[in-house]
Amino acid sequence: MATLRIKTAGGQHILHKIDLQTSLSELKVSISEVTKIPHDMLKLRLGFPPKVIETNDETLLTTLGIRSGDTLLADKLSQTDQQVPEPVCETRILKPTSDPLLAQASQGILTRKVVPANNSCLFTSIDFLIEERTSVNLDCEKAMRELIATIVQTNKDTYSSAILGKSNKDYCKWIKSSDSWGGAIEIAILSQCYSIEIDVVDTQSGRIDRFGEDQDYSHRILIIYDGIHYDALVLESLDPSRLSYRHKFPTLEHSILIMAQELANEAKSSRQFTDVNQFSLRCLVCQKCLKGQTEAQLHAKNTGHINFGEV
Repeated sequence: MATLRIKTAGGQHILHKIDLQTSLSELKVSISEVTKIPHDMLKLRLGFPPKVIETNDETLLTTLGIRSGDTLLADKLSQTDQQVPEPVCETRILKPTSDPLLAQASQGILTRKVVPANNSCLFTSIDFLIEERTSVNLDCEKAMRELIATIVQTNKDTYSSAILGKSNKDYCKWIKSSDSWGGAIEIAILSQCYSIEIDVVDTQSGRIDRFGEDQDYSHRILIIYDGIHYDALVLESLDPSRLSYRHKFPTLEHSILIMAQELANEAKSSRQFTDVNQFSLRCLVCQKCLKGQTEAQLHAKNTGHINFGEV
């Protein structure tokens, strides 16, 4: 069962025990009960930047990519909304193609580059890929946090409290702290700042979230997320005569996304993820049993162990 956060102009609500195998129509009924917006007048937005969910009401929540912990923005449809559709939040299924660029990725193996579990793994992973480093730079996070804070502070209309979950001022203070974890908002901002698509391989849902997909950037980077930790993904050469890695990939190179999707499916099927809402897990390094997000975060921070499996 999933937990979803619903944000409206009048405040926010938490929906518990939502079955993700139910339809969008059933979810709208539940949202209508807490928001008092008629279910047939609901406009729901998901993701960042938020995009309208515009699909058949009988579509399953899993098909839409909705997962536990997601935040949905709920508004009442206006006459304009009913006449002019907004960008649609879609679920994309990657299929193998005969693209000649497939041969490029076949020359290597998509490999996880593990970065330290120090509350800044997202920033360290992105910096490693953007700068095409051979080793991680642990000093990068301060500048990246400052960059994000500056962008947010100077775009207060875009980054409102409804998006940030706190006031613009409080968010800027929060993101500058080395104890704060990055997520979707920060990835979207960094994608814009570096003019590169950032694709997140989510091992819990088995999906790939593509930030900047609609911006026609020339290149992409890939990171992997297990519910508690981010690592970089690189393509390791199969040529034994040279140790080399590819950090960036042309967005026209569809083969790398097929490899990433296979990696996500494999990780999901073997339960290589951490459900941060409710889980019992074991550290796969030292075999210690842990309970809940707080224990997992503390263990990762104290030991540097970041490989967990659900019990």
